[in-house]
Amino acid sequence: MDPPTQSHNSVRVVPGSNHSHTDLIISSFLSFPDSSPISISNSFDRVLDRALASASADESVQDRLVDRTLKLASLLLDSTKRCFRKRASVHNSNSWSLPPELTIKVFSMLDTKSMMQAAVCCTMFNKCAMDRLCYSHIDLTTSARYADKGVVSTMINRAGKELRSLKLGRVVRTAGSDSAAPLLSGSCLSPLAYNHGFLGSRLRSLRLYNLRPIKYRSLCDALSVCPNITDLRIVGLYNLTEELFNSLTKKCRLIEHLFLETYGYPRTLESKAGSSLVEFVTNCPNLTSLTLIRFGLTDDWARNLAESCRKLKYLNLSRSPTIKGRFLRELGLSCKENLLKTLILRSCPKLQEKEVLEFCNSLLTGNFKSIRQIDVSSNSGLASSDRGKRCNKPNFPLERLKEERSDVTFVADFPSTSSGKRYGSCDEEELRLIEMMEAEDDEVDEEDDSDDDSDDVSDEDESENDDDMGMGFDVDYLL
Repeated sequence: MDPPTQSHNSVRVVPGSNHSHTDLIISSFLSFPDSSPISISNSFDRVLDRALASASADESVQDRLVDRTLKLASLLLDSTKRCFRKRASVHNSNSWSLPPELTIKVFSMLDTKSMMQAAVCCTMFNKCAMDRLCYSHIDLTTSARYADKGVVSTMINRAGKELRSLKLGRVVRTAGSDSAAPLLSGSCLSPLAYNHGFLGSRLRSLRLYNLRPIKYRSLCDALSVCPNITDLRIVGLYNLTEELFNSLTKKCRLIEHLFLETYGYPRTLESKAGSSLVEFVTNCPNLTSLTLIRFGLTDDWARNLAESCRKLKYLNLSRSPTIKGRFLRELGLSCKENLLKTLILRSCPKLQEKEVLEFCNSLLTGNFKSIRQIDVSSNSGLASSDRGKRCNKPNFPLERLKEERSDVTFVADFPSTSSGKRYGSCDEEELRLIEMMEAEDDEVDEEDDSDDDSDDVSDEDESENDDDMGMGFDVDYLL
């Protein structure tokens, strides 16, 4: 027989005690006839009072009796909760209409915080939530203030070979000092390099939001073990160096969507960094979407970027402090067969009215046949020909553009101060708008390529049965 054990919340097991006798006593207690709570409570009080009175005059003995009684009550409560969870698990397993493999698939579509909340509902959900597939798409942006390096490492290791996407940081950038600042920095990605970069090689999408301080060496080391990544988004880069673009050029040539946003006062892109950026775009054959927010790009850099990638369909250079728009007319001459569909130049303070007008005229003459959406909106209007003046009501041939190029959506919104409408500094709302525009472009591409998958049929069948999913599932059993 094993020696008796004792924990901080358990009652001491007496050697040689008769467990059958103990079970009989507890069984008799549980079969106690129904009575009013007040009556039972009074009975407990009387019995405890008599036990304390007969125990000893020593207060320490009485204290031990009270502590032992509290532990017995705690054990009974814990045992009751365990039985309740077992019954809940059996009930939910019988009434939950989805098989475990489909439940796991549903869990894998949730953000990580929601999935963990579902995992504590019942034993059945907890077992499903332990499957690696549930951690294929890790999203810790909804719980950024609680997610430290240890949490990220645990999530990545749970995903293992099923890891496909990773979202970290806080999407909304807070102004000034913040006592609840994110607990993550660039070093939190080090688990991707474990086992010779096996986990990093499984990753397809990486999105980092406002991780500071972020060390470029840590970031580049992480990217070097992610050769199969197709979607990269980094929001909140403090400065730009050629080191980042060189790493992308060497290790991440399969990227299709690149989103980079700088934080702080934007400066003109240095020659080395600009050359490295163009080299990356040139050597990235699958790149279809390029977003560079608050980059100090010159018109020459902008033209080189657009010309270097023949598959580029989405280009967003919003908040560039240096772009004037001259590259637009040059693109019209050199890239008549360009695949570019969406061009976003929002809130570019030096963007000139005359260059945008020239671009509109170029559209009317037949250039940029692939273009479908242009956005040059700004809080402060466009730069006028007169030095220092701004134009909030430019004279663009919009009516003619609607008639002759009805397939083009031209957005030129310059709200007045009194309207209260402002374009934020790449905040959550702007990121959401950008994501929506990117999603719309992806949908158009899918329609153009329209090769229907057989999976679509099964998805429709599943949606028809959505109403039956919760039948018989008692939410009262969820703990």
